[in-house]
Formats: sequence, C-alpha cells, structure tokens
Amino acid sequence: MFRSKNRDLRHPSRRQRSRSQWAARVAAPSRTSVFCWVALLTLMAGCTQDMADQPRIEPFEAAAIKARNSSARIPVEGTVARGELQVDAHFYSGRVDGQLATTIPMQVDQSALRRGQQRYNIFCAPCHGRTGYGRGMVVRRGFPAPPSLHIQRLREAPPGHFYDVIANGFGRMADYASQVPPEDRWKIVAYLRALQLSQHAEREILTRADLEKLDASSADADPPNENESPNENNREPDRDNSSDDSQD
Repeated sequence: MFRSKNRDLRHPSRRQRSRSQWAARVAAPSRTSVFCWVALLTLMAGCTQDMADQPRIEPFEAAAIKARNSSARIPVEGTVARGELQVDAHFYSGRVDGQLATTIPMQVDQSALRRGQQRYNIFCAPCHGRTGYGRGMVVRRGFPAPPSLHIQRLREAPPGHFYDVIANGFGRMADYASQVPPEDRWKIVAYLRALQLSQHAEREILTRADLEKLDASSADADPPNENESPNENNREPDRDNSSDDSQD
C-alpha cells in the first residue's frame, strides 16, 4: 500500500494544527525580520532630493556672496589663457608696426605649401576656384564672383593683406578666424603666392628642367579650332577684369 511521506495529510487534526502554526509564523514575524524592516525604512528616509539638488551655485547663477553678484569669478587683470599669449604681432595679426606685413613669418617648404593647398581647396576654392580665377562651384551656382587672384592689384598686395582678409573677412567674404588657425593662414598665403607665380612666371626665372617641361607640354597641346565657338561654361574669366573688387 502506498504510504505518503507527509503523515499530516492522513490526520485532519494534525493538518489543522500545521496550518495554525504556519499562520502564527506569518502573523508574528521574527525579531530578525523586524530589525531588517526598521533598518531599511531608516535608510530610505535619507534618500531625499538633497542629494540630487545640493545647495551649490549653478553656472552663471547670481550669487550675492560673490563680487558683482555673479557666480563666475572675473580673471585677474592681464590674465592670458594657456596658448593664447600671441606676443608675435607679425605672426598673429599679419601686421608689423601697424602696417600690413610684407613677409611670411615662417619657413615655407614643400610641406607648408601642401598644407596650404589643402586648406585653400577646402575653404577658398568654393568661391575663388582651384586656379584662383574666381570661378568656384559656389559662383557657378549664382553667388557673386570675387575678383581674380591674378589681377595686378592682388599680385602686388603684401602677404599681410591676404592674412588679414582670411582672419577678418572682406566685402562679401566672411572671416575664417574660427576655422583656420594662424599657422594655416600663413600657409594658405604661401600657396596663394605660389599659385600666382604659376600663372605669371617669367621664363628667365625658370630652370632648364622647367623650360623643357613647359616646351613639351606646349608641343603636345592640340592647336585651337577656329571654327569651334568657345564654351562659356568652361572659359576662364578675363584675367585683367578687376571691376568687382568687393571680395578678396
């Protein structure tokens, strides 16, 4: 005969007594459980918003305990931020004794020219074009064309003029002071000088190797077709047209 392991199930009186004992345990919790609940409630009482909203001064908040009723302290007179001393006026302003600088205050090598070309293609070419004739993609979309960088006035302009235009803007051109740091401005100026020289170099200053390359490229070029009308979209603007000087 099958015998149940729980003998209380065979006797109603024992089963009733077991239920009573279980109910008594639930109704009267032990001292340990009471202590745990009291400790938990005590800890929860400390979890208030004082931890999240501490009595501190928020940024830009008025504070009567500070000078000028401001939470932000005023720097000591003459304080200069790290890396912002800029004592070299020639390098940082493009001027010497208040006049536009006539020299570039840094060594100009192939690395500097490559960096200047990269920065020029990013920030200048959209308007001035990669060759400097003022036919960039923005101009082809309807923006007023800037003057060519190859006109005589700009070829004779000192390097400080271009640095000043990059830093402060000119005419329709906005300043690029926040996008182009001073060192990159001078590298752009150096590349501009190389770009201008590439379009107006005299044969006397070219080396024999340069002359051979120039003659070879001229010989390989196809002769112009007099019966073909020029394409206005591909034709370069007049190099001597300096009527629009509103933007450099």
